[in-house]
Amino acid sequence: MTEAAPSHPGSALARLSEALGSDAKRKGPPPVERWNPAYCGEIDMRIAADGTWYYMGTPINRPALVKLFSTVLRKDPERYVLVTPVERVGIVVEDAPFLAVEMAVEGDGENRQIAFRTNVDDLVQIGPDRPLRFEQDEQGGVRPYVRVRGDLWALVTRTLALDLIALGKERETDSGAVFGLWAGGAFFPIAPVADLGAS
Repeated sequence: MTEAAPSHPGSALARLSEALGSDAKRKGPPPVERWNPAYCGEIDMRIAADGTWYYMGTPINRPALVKLFSTVLRKDPERYVLVTPVERVGIVVEDAPFLAVEMAVEGDGENRQIAFRTNVDDLVQIGPDRPLRFEQDEQGGVRPYVRVRGDLWALVTRTLALDLIALGKERETDSGAVFGLWAGGAFFPIAPVADLGAS
């Protein structure tokens, strides 16, 4: 659900944090980027395009277990892996490993703040370090993604994608007019205006 509220610094992210509860035990994911154990091959685990995690062809229906696995997920140059200090195993990811399922928006224009919650309760405030990217699907539609951490991205769900794109404006750039949106002090291009006119 998209929400609006009085604007103050960090409030978009703060509202999502409050929705998850003020659990003092919540902490960030382990430092998987610093772990480099031996690669032990692939296991039969897959993250489907709809965000469902499967093990040996069966959905993992325990949210706590999915969240645990998500904290040790990493994208290496050649594959997605689950990493511990002692082993590294490959898994299959059909699209993006996460889904952005809730969005909070504050302000407008260059001062706009946008924050997302993922299906595994990561909180992401959009900005230069946590950018948005927009890809075109097979039908010519736009699919937004947000970087969660490292090279792990979340696909923005269709309903939120429509709300997100509705925030877009045209902007003149050195390469012509671009349709995109501001968030966290950065402009994220969605598509050249000329391409939109042709569709």
